[in-house]
Amino acid sequence: MDALSKILELARIKGSLDLRCQLEGSFAFDHEPLELGEAPFHLVLSGKANLQLRDGTCIELTGGDFVLLPRGSAHVVSGVGDTPSSPIRVDDDGPIVVRRNTDSDEAELDLLCGRFTYAPGAADLVMSALPEVLHISLAEEGKPEALDGVVSLLRDEVVNLQSGALAIVTALSTVLFALALRAHARRDGMPASLLVLLTDARLSRAVLAMTKEPEKHWTLEMLAKQANMSRATFARHFDNKGNLSPMDLLISIRMQIACEVLENSSLPVGAVAERVGYQSESAFGKAFQRKLGFTPASYRRHSNRR
Repeated sequence: MDALSKILELARIKGSLDLRCQLEGSFAFDHEPLELGEAPFHLVLSGKANLQLRDGTCIELTGGDFVLLPRGSAHVVSGVGDTPSSPIRVDDDGPIVVRRNTDSDEAELDLLCGRFTYAPGAADLVMSALPEVLHISLAEEGKPEALDGVVSLLRDEVVNLQSGALAIVTALSTVLFALALRAHARRDGMPASLLVLLTDARLSRAVLAMTKEPEKHWTLEMLAKQANMSRATFARHFDNKGNLSPMDLLISIRMQIACEVLENSSLPVGAVAERVGYQSESAFGKAFQRKLGFTPASYRRHSNRR
């Protein structure tokens, strides 16, 4: 498994489709901010629309565009048609909820709306590495084959609604997320972030080693060896690409793994601490609370209630 795949696995990011919109005219839909752990997305199957943030930023969307709001920011999606919007109705009889104001098969806008959910702490690993709005345009990216293929398959599934369509669309949403991250990380002039770090062949080997053996007492020298670099060169390149230190990332990875173990097992906190590389339960508890704002025990109680 590569480093990006492992980080996404730890973050437990899952896509879900809320509805399909087939609309015409000058409509506008207000989307309220979502809680931490939810990131809305929109995929334009065909047509055009505008997405506006509360700070006035406006993004023009067209067919094939994918837009993600990693921090759940409030926004408005509006139509670009000149005619007044007809009354909007919701059809929830099928496997996918459809919001429409036209009976035409060729609506001015055909839009999929959904959200990604992710585990507490995952924002430190993935979402915080993204801009306020992640906008991937197939036209700008030169229509990469993988992204284009996923969009085409999504379009076919929501149009035909054959058996299993919702399960397929949900899985493809998660695939789309990974492809969008890859396309974003490969853009020229990207600022340092975890995503840029994970596209570096040598540095990503060190990150993958951390995820495979979080209990290991890693030192900078040991991680540098994984990347086949000197200690000083490794530390400098890691900071330049990722804008964080190897040890800071190691702590984030350990805490994410600890969250999963706390949620899905009855292991004592001391055993969880050992599993992620802490010899002292006290030291683990302090690091966990500093990172997540909960003690390990209170986090477990909270996750069980949730």
